[in-house]
Amino acid sequence: MTSMTLSVREKVSPEEWQTRVDLAAAYRLVALYGWDDLVFTHISARAPGPDHHFLINPYGWMFEEITASSLVKVDLDARKVMDSPNEINPAGFTIHSAIHAAREDALCVMHTHSLNGVAVSAQRHGMLPISQQSLFVLSSLGYHDYEGVALRDDEKPRLVRDLGANIFLMLRNHGLLTVGASPADAFLAMYIFESASMIQVRAQGGGELIPIAKPILDGIQAAAKQVTKNLGGALAWPGLLRKLDRVNPGFRD
Repeated sequence: MTSMTLSVREKVSPEEWQTRVDLAAAYRLVALYGWDDLVFTHISARAPGPDHHFLINPYGWMFEEITASSLVKVDLDARKVMDSPNEINPAGFTIHSAIHAAREDALCVMHTHSLNGVAVSAQRHGMLPISQQSLFVLSSLGYHDYEGVALRDDEKPRLVRDLGANIFLMLRNHGLLTVGASPADAFLAMYIFESASMIQVRAQGGGELIPIAKPILDGIQAAAKQVTKNLGGALAWPGLLRKLDRVNPGFRD
């Protein structure tokens, strides 16, 4: 362990340290799967405890470089609440802070600018029911119209309204967003969202599409719970961490 790792770990609870490790892993997995956008976009997680404090990436770090100790703890106004040599991009926390403030269950918020996600977000009809992956998305999906770079506080109520109680939010002409009770859940949701987007973009170049019947869509939520055994991302997370340990270790530092 580095001295910085020891310093941060000594200052936080075991629960917060575990959240830091999982969030750092989520950043590296986003990079591994090619959904990152250099140092832009963010994944945030609420730090365990009574305060509304959140962990977010140090601005300027590549996603593949993020570690548990490098994450910066901030409040809802993006002010640092724990000493850190790293800074954050306050503007990048606009979307995240709005959702964290409105959704107590959204302990992790993941936002990407992946090429497939942006491509589908620019299509008038959005996500189409043409794959099994798309059905999981469509069962809990909201849309938010593009209002320019997300810097203004007055956009927050509309973001919250458009997300509603959903897991998935398509930001028109912008990208994808998922929420979850943990980094594992938010990552699994994004994996499905991105997969559905990639399938749609590829299928649109291959001829006439076959839509899935509405009765099947209507029953997908119950089916999803059965497939994942109600564990959500926790089912795949241990294997994903083992994968990271093989190809990009160091996120626990």
